[in-house]
Amino acid sequence: MAEPKTLHQKLTELTSNLWWSWQAGLNESFRAINQPFWSGSGHNPVELLEEYPPEKLEQRARELGLHSRINYAYRRWQEYMAAQDTWGATRAGILNHRPVAYFSAEFGLHESMPIYSGGLGILAGDHLKSASDLGIPLVGVGLLYGEGYFSQHLDANGWQQESYKTINPDKLPLRPAVGKDGQPVVISVQTRSGSIFARVWRADVGRIPLYLLDTNIPNNSDEDRRLTARLYGGDQRTRVRQEVMLGIGGARALAAIGIQPSVIHMNEGHSAFAPLEIIRTRIQEDGLTFDAALRDTAASCCFTTHTPVDAGHDRFDSGLVEEHVGPLGDQLGLSRDALMGLGRVNPQNHNEAFCMTVLAFKLSRKANAVSSLHGVVSRRMWASLWPWQSEEEIPIGHITNGVHVPTWLATQMRVLYDRVLPVNWHTRTGEPDVWASFEQATAGELWETHQSLKNQLIGFTRRRLETYARRNDARAEQISEIANVLDPRALLIGFARRFAPYKRTDLILREFELIAELVNDSQRPVQFIFAGKSHPRDDNGKAILQRVWQATQQSKLKGKVVFLEDYDINLARHLVQGVDVWLNNPRRPHEASGTSGQKVVLNGVLNLSVLDGWWAEAYDGTNGFAIGNGRTHVDDAVQDERDWQSLIDTLRNEVLPMYYERDADDLPQRWIKRVKRSVRTLGWRFNSDRMVMDYVNHCYVPAAGGLSSQIPAM
Repeated sequence: MAEPKTLHQKLTELTSNLWWSWQAGLNESFRAINQPFWSGSGHNPVELLEEYPPEKLEQRARELGLHSRINYAYRRWQEYMAAQDTWGATRAGILNHRPVAYFSAEFGLHESMPIYSGGLGILAGDHLKSASDLGIPLVGVGLLYGEGYFSQHLDANGWQQESYKTINPDKLPLRPAVGKDGQPVVISVQTRSGSIFARVWRADVGRIPLYLLDTNIPNNSDEDRRLTARLYGGDQRTRVRQEVMLGIGGARALAAIGIQPSVIHMNEGHSAFAPLEIIRTRIQEDGLTFDAALRDTAASCCFTTHTPVDAGHDRFDSGLVEEHVGPLGDQLGLSRDALMGLGRVNPQNHNEAFCMTVLAFKLSRKANAVSSLHGVVSRRMWASLWPWQSEEEIPIGHITNGVHVPTWLATQMRVLYDRVLPVNWHTRTGEPDVWASFEQATAGELWETHQSLKNQLIGFTRRRLETYARRNDARAEQISEIANVLDPRALLIGFARRFAPYKRTDLILREFELIAELVNDSQRPVQFIFAGKSHPRDDNGKAILQRVWQATQQSKLKGKVVFLEDYDINLARHLVQGVDVWLNNPRRPHEASGTSGQKVVLNGVLNLSVLDGWWAEAYDGTNGFAIGNGRTHVDDAVQDERDWQSLIDTLRNEVLPMYYERDADDLPQRWIKRVKRSVRTLGWRFNSDRMVMDYVNHCYVPAAGGLSSQIPAM
């Protein structure tokens, strides 16, 4: 009879699988063991267990009474991993033999694993988590960035500074991936200037294996060892080499492991070289011609485009493509011109750069945008690829993004959901009937739950600001003032995203005296929290960030308008759970979808947004607030003026009166009614379970040879 497992052994198993990252109770146990260490490690349970060997952990667990909580989590994990009656088991059986391979340049799974920069990575992480919860046969493929994305801090003038920390794979829930021979997998990709090698790591995301390629190995030159050092770092040469490694290298890694996917899903164009490698194997192993192999491979490929801005699509000159993909082109029997033509709208135009998005469209038969409006924009944007079809007939549909409920739902809100929603609600988040029960929540319990989360956010903000102040050698009186930053009773608006010019972070600050008046209104004050990063090479974005920071330092706004540095998953989690209103004002129609506003819905926060991306199809007039009327102007300056005026008018005439109108119990009844409608009408539609189910039904099953299906075009 086997010896029972110790507490340390159970936690070691739990921390080896990122399932723990969306288990609130388990995270609370980690925090309880040693809160300072937990915070200092970036919420890394692997490091925490290294600090607490078996005997020390056992003693600490007894002190805190953690045994039952950890044992319960361990049993739940075992049951979760062993479950056979999942949605995917009955709806995606064709994938069991050969899974979906989901390629993405970044994966945002947890703050302790910084291989993501923003929305694209968070979406990819949520996609894997929902695929796991639903039991979809799927594997992820990405790159392990040795220095991740940058950490942000602002200098004395508010200018963004970047720093990088080396990631130690041994401190993460990673292990070497092994091949069919049982040995660690190392793959290579040949270029004209030599071969690039990569080892492959495996991370388990619930039921989903994620394979990450890492070029920092002795086989490589110094240049190639740094190829996977930084996400979105380096020049065009670095970028194309990363994408060669992701696409071609990723496909070869799967083959070496023994995985033959039935479907290739390219999340953005970064991995568009992957189908070319699949075509090569079909030619060499099955004796197909290039045209036949392309036709068969494209039928099994799905492509998701996320970028409605032309400059956001990767383009490379012919020299870079020939140097890095030329050897593969030779194996495919393609001339240089024919290879380049695959990435050109007009293959005969030798002056046209090689576009990864064009390549992805040409090598897939299922393509989708990430919201209904983005579908319209994408069909218009790429119509030249299908000149024989009308714009409405362009084969680019849409599957609107969603967010992973357990990851982004606050613990306190989860308690409320458990009380008012059906017992098994968490396994049926894509069903509208499940969310209808949210109406049963009483006004008092909903408001008090939200106020508790708001107070947590304000406490978190003050601690963060104090840390910044001490780092910058602030005076004692400046530090003491931080204790009064933000008023829990005043309306709190959050704005956090990448500082790109089209997102217009500083739109609300357009007229200083007006915003100062709103902030300092004695009867109906407004407060703001800003956060976000600018790309290291985007000086325009950095300048916008600086202007926002400088506004927070003005005496009329200080302590009531704040900027929080180093936006990451942890900061995002606090913000989307604790603000009253989530502000989003991109220049329409440049926001493909956006998902931060979907996260706030889950936590009883109302959206105040331009009718762009997901909000254009979500807003019904009573489940949040709209900026503008959904119209665009060809002149950006005119558009900005109109949207700013609408933002101010909506804030003054709708948001503020509704928030500050209270009954005898000091409850804003109309506001609470709108929150309930927001959760009830949006929760089921804009979560990643529904999103992944749509991908299964409209993309994966058809691509794998199952039922014929079409992605909705409108």
